[in-house]
Parts: sequence; structure tokens; C-alpha cells
Amino acid sequence: MNADPESNPLLMAGQLPRFDLLEVDQVEVGIRQLLSELEAELDRIETAAPPTWDGLVEPLESISERLGFAWGLVGHLMGVKNSDALREAHARVQKDVVAFGLHLAQSRPIFEGLEKIRTGAGFEDLDPVQQRIVETLLREARHAGVGLVLDARDRFNEIQGELAGLATTFSNHVLDATRSFGILIRDPEEMAGTPGSLRQLAAQKARESGETHATAEAGPWRLTLDAPVLMPFLEHGECRRRREELYRAHVTRASQGELDNGPLIGRILDLRSEMAGMLGFESYAALSIDSKMAPDVAAVDDLLERLREASWDAAVADLEALRRHAARRGEAEEAIELWDVAFHAERLREELFGYSEEELRPYFPLPRVLEGLFALAGRLFGISIVPADGETSVWHPDVRFFRVLGGEEGEPLAAFFLDPYSRPGDKRGGAWMDECLGRSHRGVETPVAYLICNQSPPVDGRPSLMSFDEIQTLFHEFGHGLQHMLTRVEHGLASGIRNIEWDAVELPSQFMENWCYHRETLIGLSGHFETGEPLPESLFEKIRVARTFRAGSRMLRQVYFSMLDLALHGAERARSHEDPFELQRRVAERTTVLPPLPEDRFLCSFGHIFAGGYAAGYYSYKWAEVLSADAFSAFEEAGLDDPGAIAEIGRRFRETILALGGGTPPMVVFERFRGRPPSPEALLRHAGLLDEPAA
Repeated sequence: MNADPESNPLLMAGQLPRFDLLEVDQVEVGIRQLLSELEAELDRIETAAPPTWDGLVEPLESISERLGFAWGLVGHLMGVKNSDALREAHARVQKDVVAFGLHLAQSRPIFEGLEKIRTGAGFEDLDPVQQRIVETLLREARHAGVGLVLDARDRFNEIQGELAGLATTFSNHVLDATRSFGILIRDPEEMAGTPGSLRQLAAQKARESGETHATAEAGPWRLTLDAPVLMPFLEHGECRRRREELYRAHVTRASQGELDNGPLIGRILDLRSEMAGMLGFESYAALSIDSKMAPDVAAVDDLLERLREASWDAAVADLEALRRHAARRGEAEEAIELWDVAFHAERLREELFGYSEEELRPYFPLPRVLEGLFALAGRLFGISIVPADGETSVWHPDVRFFRVLGGEEGEPLAAFFLDPYSRPGDKRGGAWMDECLGRSHRGVETPVAYLICNQSPPVDGRPSLMSFDEIQTLFHEFGHGLQHMLTRVEHGLASGIRNIEWDAVELPSQFMENWCYHRETLIGLSGHFETGEPLPESLFEKIRVARTFRAGSRMLRQVYFSMLDLALHGAERARSHEDPFELQRRVAERTTVLPPLPEDRFLCSFGHIFAGGYAAGYYSYKWAEVLSADAFSAFEEAGLDDPGAIAEIGRRFRETILALGGGTPPMVVFERFRGRPPSPEALLRHAGLLDEPAA
């Protein structure tokens, strides 16, 4: 097959991807063609590049952009349009991509050239962004094993190659396990209590599986582990036996037979530990945090312990409240099991605050939510977002394309794809933002982002009706997208979210979530899908008051995941090689008020740390939430109902947090915005977990 740039979309870097032209059989030939060209360029740099910014760093940026575009496009499709053929093509070239990355990162000539730039007289003539990029490249080279020689380097590279393959296999196993599970319900009594939106979706799932006459009213219904089915059933399904069946399947996903990720977990942890030791770190956690905003593992431990202590008593009280609620319903207090928690929590919410999460859905059709979200972005950041469907090709008919404009003249700033709906057949679960094109003075002036969600799809002619959680998720990913799209950094190696420390990158995403509890914003997002009626003021007030409902439990859950992640990657486990599931049970004793089931294997689907970028970094959500809550408190102090003040603070947020990207250390960026270092008080206050001073 011809692999020239005019025919292979993977080789068309710097422009919007041609999804309409890209075929799976172009992946291998395109990537190999690209690697051949990049190897030649790398050889030229190693032998002839002068140790200057223009001579060395600019060519490295070009290599990064070309490889990032092509391999990023393949990785994107692995997440949103997975297939056996694509997996096979990905597997055939993955080792070569990893090998090239290691050749680049471990290049002694390049490392020595960067060292000469760093120590040379001309370093002070570089701007601060350029200086930070050089220092980052040097650190990345050290972390990639540039200091290793001979057998040690060979072993290090073996580890890197094996880890890349294990991560892909782990992710594929989770996707396959989720896709293969289903319970066909024929007895309407087993669907008692479930909302109409779930019955419609479950009937659609049944039709897709061959039950062609399935209806929302009469069934049959297919229950799956897909989040838009799983969560509503656990929250509303009165059939306790089916709740238990679904819950057990969920926490044992990818833990059996050919899809068992258990052996992969131990291998991944051991390889990461070995790699960290080769680089002089006592643990993978220490290696991971060496490139983050947190100063060291101890600082992270201290924050997590403070949050654990702040949330523990509240979580215990939450569980006791559920037990009392169960008793009032005639159930034995001690009978609360893990598959009962979401159900009784939702019933208790209804009792205490007078509304159900499902009541909200009709008020939040996706098109109306997008209008409100884009209006908020306009008020805060002075931008406008317009539909641009049809201007470029997409990978699925449900995908939307939007352009971001700025100023009175509507200058083009950026663009993004939005893939909103769950597709468990070929799309992995969760939600994420990824870059399509990054800003660079070398040619791309309008960055482009992918925003991926997995919310409830349209069913039976109705639009996607969003839960409050789904709204928060959309806001979260949009926040990531804003930092990528509104960057003003001209150097591609530090524009957008590139080069931002991992524990600071969640700041804008979690910041945006706070607006879901702002009256004008939330009511502005709403419009009943049948009548257009906005969310009633009384219902908004109930949502606002319920914000701290079970906040202790929610925070403790995140602390559990974060502490478990650090323990799995910590020095003690590196020495002991303790069974990961035994370690999970030990951590759970201090971080869960209702212990996991003995057969719990949720680690087997914990893709964040085993197949994503959060290994020894899951704590980043809480670390950045301290920053994001404090940042939002600047708007609270200015007055959330003062449009002028909001616009002024929003402009400052855009000019600092969103614009400076990875070109400036995150603490410096935060202090420029806030005028002081961050404090955890706002986070604890928002969660209702801050002890008020005595009068």
C-alpha cells in the first residue's frame, strides 16, 4: 500500500485527521513509514545538530509533534472505535514505537547537547518557557534511563516494552469483560423501582442482543456493566438479588479466565519497581512524584491522611444513617451490604431533600446543557463556541465538532470533537480529554481537542437526558479542553496541557465542576425536553443543600483509591512483593467503613493506574482539588452574582491557569491567579467537612 502523506492520514500531521480516509490496514504501514523518517531525522540530529535552541530543541519538537499526531490518532481510535483488526495492527507496531521513544529519550548526544544548552552562557537568553522545556527534557531523559549502559539499558528497555504491552492488554481485557456480561430480565417485578429512562435503555440493549421485540414497558431488559445501565439499577432497582448480581460482576470484572488481569497486575507492579530501582529511586511512587508538583511521597501522604481524618467520622455517620433508613423500611440494620449502599443512599436523599436524581434528567437534554455550558464559557472567558458539524470527518455519526472563537471579531482560537454517548461494543468506559492538535509557533495556531464521555444515549426518539453526575463529567472534561485550547504558549513542547505536572493538570477540570452548583449556571443549563420549562428554583435549592450529602463517603472513597495506589507502588511493597489484593484489604481497613467483599477484584479494572497515566498519581485528583476549590473561592469572594466581577476574575483565570499551560511551574501560575499559595480550607468547606471555629 502507498504510504505517502497524500494517501495515509497518519502522515498528515498538522491538520485535522481524515477519519473518512483512515483504514485499519493503513496503521502498520503508516507508522512504520513514519518511524523510518523519524529515525533518519534523529540520526541527523545526533550527528550534526548544534547545541542551541534552534539547532536541537526545535527539531525535537518537530519529531514529538509528528509522532504524537500519528500514534495519538491510533491510540484515540483504540479508545473510541476498538476492533480486533485495530488491536492486531496496534500490537504489531507498538514495540517499535516504544523502541523509537527510548532511542530518542536515551540519546547521549541529545542529552549532552541539552546539558550544554542548560549550562551555557546562552541559557539566560532563553525565555522562561524555553528554560523550563530544556530542564524538563533533561529530567525526562534521566527518567528514561539515559544514564544506564550496556546490559542495564537493555534490561530497562525490555521492561518498557513489556509494560506498554501489558497496559494495552489490561485495557482490552476490561473492554471485553464489560462487553461480554449481560443479564436478560424477563420478569417485570425484577425491574421494580427502576426509572423509565433505564427501562428504555435496557430494552434497547436487549434489542441489540437479538430480542427484537423488547420494549421499555414489557421487556425483556438487558442489564449490563455499562455505567448508564449499572448505576441507575444499583440506585433504584428494588430487586436486591439482581443488585447483588450486578455489583459482584462489576467488582470482579476482568478477573476470570482468559480476561483475568490479576496476573498482569503483579507483573506490572514488579516491573515498575525494578525500573525505579534501576534509576536510583526506592520505589515507583518516588519516581512518579519526582516529576510532579508535590515535593515528595511524604507530602502526598500527609495530605491524604488529613483528608482521611477529616472524612472518616462523616463516612461512619453516613453508613449509620443508611442503616437507620433501612430499619425504617423494615430491613435489618446489620443487613446493609455493598450492593445496598447506592439504593438506600438514593432513597435517603429523596427522604431528606425531596428529590431523586432521576427527577432531574428530563430537565437536562444534552443540546440544552451544551448551550448553557457554552454560555458560561462566554461569560467567564470571553469566548464563543459554534457548531461546525460537517466541516471535517468524524469517527462515528454521534460525534459533534465545534469551533471556539474569541474577541468581537470572532477570531478562530481552537476547535474540539465531542463524542458524548456510551458505546460498550467498541468504546472504553469512563470519560477523558485528549489532544488532537497542539498549539505551536511551527504551524498549528488553533489547537484541537477530543472530549470523550460515556453518558446515556438517546433512546426511543428522546434526546440524551443527563444525570447530574453526567453534567459534572461533561464540565470536567470541558475544563481539560479549555486548558488545551486557550493556551497562549507558542512552544509546542509546553503548550496546552503538555508539560503540566500531573497533579496540577486536574485543576481546570475540577474547577469547572463547581459551576454545576451555581444557581444561574445550573438553571441556565436546563430546559425540560418536552416543555422547555427550566429547572424549578425549589429543585435547584434542594440540589444545592444536598451538595454535602454523603460528602464524607465520597471523599473517603477517593482517599482509599489514592492511598491504595501509593501503597501498591510504594517502597514497602517493592521490598515485600505482597499480593496486591492482600494489600488492598489492608489499606481498606483504614479507608473504608464497609469493607470490600473477600472476592473483590476491582483492581482488575482499575485502568487509571494500570493502563492510564495515573500510576502512583491517582492522588492527583485530590491534590488538584485543593487547588481548584481554592481557585473557585476567588469567584465566591468576588460575588458569584456579580457579572462584572465574574468576568474580571474569569479573565484572570484565563490569562493564568488556562493560558500559561506547561510553560510556567504550576505553583507560580496558581499564585499569579490567587495572589497566595493554595489552602485546603475551601475544599473542606465545600464538602461540609471543615470544623467551624467556636463562637
